[in-house]
Amino acid sequence: MGVMEKIKEIEAEMARTQKNKATNYHLGTLKAKLAKLRNELLIEQGGGGGGGPSEGFDVARLGDARVALIGFPSVGKSTLQGKLTGTESEAAAYEFTTLTCIPGTMHYKGSKVQVLDLPGIIEGAAHGKGRGKEVIACARNADAILIVLDAGKEGLNRHREILELELETVGIRMNQRPPDVTFKKKASGGVRFSSTVPLTKLGPDPEKLATQIMREYRINSADLLAREDITVDQLVDVIVGNRVYKPCCYFYNKIDTITIEEVDQLARMPHSLVGSVAKKYNVGEPLEDDPLKAMIWDYLGLTRIYTKRKGQQPDLSEPVVLSAIRKGTTVKALCQNISTQMLRDFNFAMVWGKSAKHSPQRCGVNHPLMDEDVVQIVTKTNAQQRQDKNYQSMVQGFSDKYHKKKFDAKKKKQGKLRR
Repeated sequence: MGVMEKIKEIEAEMARTQKNKATNYHLGTLKAKLAKLRNELLIEQGGGGGGGPSEGFDVARLGDARVALIGFPSVGKSTLQGKLTGTESEAAAYEFTTLTCIPGTMHYKGSKVQVLDLPGIIEGAAHGKGRGKEVIACARNADAILIVLDAGKEGLNRHREILELELETVGIRMNQRPPDVTFKKKASGGVRFSSTVPLTKLGPDPEKLATQIMREYRINSADLLAREDITVDQLVDVIVGNRVYKPCCYFYNKIDTITIEEVDQLARMPHSLVGSVAKKYNVGEPLEDDPLKAMIWDYLGLTRIYTKRKGQQPDLSEPVVLSAIRKGTTVKALCQNISTQMLRDFNFAMVWGKSAKHSPQRCGVNHPLMDEDVVQIVTKTNAQQRQDKNYQSMVQGFSDKYHKKKFDAKKKKQGKLRR
C-alpha cells in the first residue's frame, strides 16, 4: 500500500469516527500518523536529493519584507501585482498565464516590500499537482501571504477553504501563533510531561496521548511542558517541529460581478478585504495610498524608525524599517539593521516618540520601539571599550585582519611583477 492510499484510509477512518472524550485518544493517534505520512509524501516528491530551488522560483530576497500572492488561476494576481508594484507581468483571459515567480517591489510609507506573483495553484497542490510544490515553497519563505480570490466564484467553489487546506497540509499555519509549549528531546530518561494549566482538550489522560504521539515519531525520551490549553493538532505541530506561522490576509477581487448583498457577506469574513482591480475599488496606482497597501503593512508588522546624530536634526527623509516578523522592533534590532559594530559598541539610546515615557528617554537594547520613533544611538567611549573583557581579543582580531590584508596585497603585487 502506497503513502497516498494510507493517507486516504486514515482520513476515511477519521471521518467515520465520532468526536467525544472516549475517542479523543484514538483520533489523536490518527492525526499523528496522518501528519507523519504527509511529511513522508512531501520528502518523496522533493526527491530528497537537495537539488536546490526549481528554475524560475529562485528569487533573491530584497526589501524590508516579502509577500507572496497565492490563488487559483485567473483571479487577477498578475494585474494586482502591477497595481501594487508597477511591474509589468503577462495577463490574459486564459488560465496559467504566469508560469514562474515574478517579483516586484511595493513602495509604501518609506518601506520596500517585495511582492511575488506566483503561478495559480489547483486542488491537490500540496501533493505536487500543477507545480504546487514550488509555489507553496515560495509561500513558506515569505513573511506574509496574500490570498487572492475571485468574488464571483467563491460562493459555489469554496476556493478559500480549499486554499487554506492546501497550505495547512504542508505545515503553514495562517494567522496563528506558536503554542506556548516547551519540547526538548533527550537521549534517555523517558517522557516527562507536565503542564501549568488544566488541559481540557487532550482527553482524560493527556500524558498518555502525548506519549503515544511521540512513539509515532520514534521519540522515547523527551521533556514537554505546556503553559496553555492546547489541542491535539497543536501538540502534533510542536512534536513535528517543522511548522511555520504566517500572517495571512484575503483579497476578494472582481466584486463588480456580484450583488451588494454578496459583497457585504464577503467583507465580513475575517482578515478579508473586498475590491476590484479593474474598477480600482480599494486598489490604487503603485504610488498611491489605498486600503489594500495599508492592510498589507499592518499584517507585516512594519515599523518606521528615524535616526538622529548628536546635535543635529533627525533624518526624516529615509527611515529604517524594522519588521516584527524578522528581527523584531527593539533598539537591538535597529542596531543590527544599521551595523553589527554599532551593536558591539552600544552604550545607550535616546528615544523620542510614542514608545518613550518622556522625551527623550534613555533606553537599553531591549526597549521596544513604535512607529515613527526618533532614536539616537550613543556608543561607548575609548575608555569604556578598554574596560571590556573582550577588548584585547577584539584588538588582536583587527590587527590580524589588517596584516592579512597587507600580506595579500604584497603577494598580489609580486605576482604582477613576475609576469
